[in-house]
Amino acid sequence: MTPIEIDIPYGSNMMRANLPAGTLLGTLDVTDTTGLEDRDRAIREALENPIGLDKNIFEIVNPGETVAIVVPDSFRTTRIEQVLPVLIDGLLEAGISENDISFIYATGTHRGPAPEEERKILGDGIYQRFKDQAYSHDPRDESNLVYVGTTSRGTRVHLNKRVHEADRIIATGAVVLHYFGGFGGGRKSIVPGVASIESIASNHSMNLHPTEDQIDPAVRIGGLEGNPVAEDMLEATQQSHVDYIVNTVLNRNSEIAAVFAGELDAAHLEATKLAHSQFATDISEQADIVIAASPATQNFVQTHKALFNAYQAVKPDGRIILLAPCPEGLGGEQFAKWLRLGSREAIIAGLRKESEINGQTALSTIQKAPITYVVTEMTDDEVQMMRGRTTESLEDAISKAFADLAADGRPDPTVYLMPSAAYTVPFSKLPVVTAVG
Repeated sequence: MTPIEIDIPYGSNMMRANLPAGTLLGTLDVTDTTGLEDRDRAIREALENPIGLDKNIFEIVNPGETVAIVVPDSFRTTRIEQVLPVLIDGLLEAGISENDISFIYATGTHRGPAPEEERKILGDGIYQRFKDQAYSHDPRDESNLVYVGTTSRGTRVHLNKRVHEADRIIATGAVVLHYFGGFGGGRKSIVPGVASIESIASNHSMNLHPTEDQIDPAVRIGGLEGNPVAEDMLEATQQSHVDYIVNTVLNRNSEIAAVFAGELDAAHLEATKLAHSQFATDISEQADIVIAASPATQNFVQTHKALFNAYQAVKPDGRIILLAPCPEGLGGEQFAKWLRLGSREAIIAGLRKESEINGQTALSTIQKAPITYVVTEMTDDEVQMMRGRTTESLEDAISKAFADLAADGRPDPTVYLMPSAAYTVPFSKLPVVTAVG
């Protein structure tokens, strides 16, 4: 029988390989949706017709008020740069002065963007006009943090002072499924986006089961209600005064499929419904091998989403082949520090003392990487630190994965392809998306 030729994205190129005939179960990918036809008009309509509010942002603001616009950092593609010109024009028409508008990059615990990255986030025109009024959030800079309240779960919330003390706050971002926050966008732009390192750590500590050495089962991808991390994020964000959110949902080509604007929770919930239908995919069975690509992520911390998603589609004793260039390596010394602890038990013990997002990612990684062959620009030492195995090419990885399974008594393994693995989330039973109080 004729082998099956496959093409999988890697960086800006494609890798080609052959699979034995009859082994391919299918391709798991995001749903195809078109980009906005008349983009500026559609964006303006979304901004002027809020979800969950009686007034739109142009009716809410008053001349003389200051406006803080929270925008994503350089590690996320959101296409907010296409929304900002329409938003800014509307604010100016409503009487807001350019001098009273500031932009804050919601870095969370990530590094701040470099100037060229800022230009890409804001778009060239907005960057040229506002580059001196754009600031990176620093979660460790106590001089630019302000205490705003404590959640019912005990998170003391300190937020960026420029954001909280502005007369009006507009939070922007893109909605995708998130492996422990439920969904990106919405509340996540504020917490963790512009929160203190202590507030972020307190919130993320809720990943762990309170009494058992495991991830809390209530902390789940695509789940908001009952998810302690997601619920605490929302309550923490509500300690401040987010007047408006503007969230995009992108299609597989990173074009804006829809824009959702309005009240913090209501508009976000509507966006999650589209994101769920677009990025979640139902599977009736798991495969022996999953070939997963994360072509655009810059480091492994960001690539972890692809590994997490691929793991949902593979049998417990199967193999994952992960194609991820990761030109920046693992993603920082903090992540490497957690990996060096060496075992699940040691990482969990460390997280009990100091909850930190890199520790959560390390815990997930060492569970999944031992069954993973990685095609990457990362060094062998970096991949071994993750407990993964480096391979030279897609062909080499396929050969090794098939050999492993043949040695295990499975000479004809089944295969899934996941060309957009960072965004495609397999579910054997789709969860219900509901609002959070």
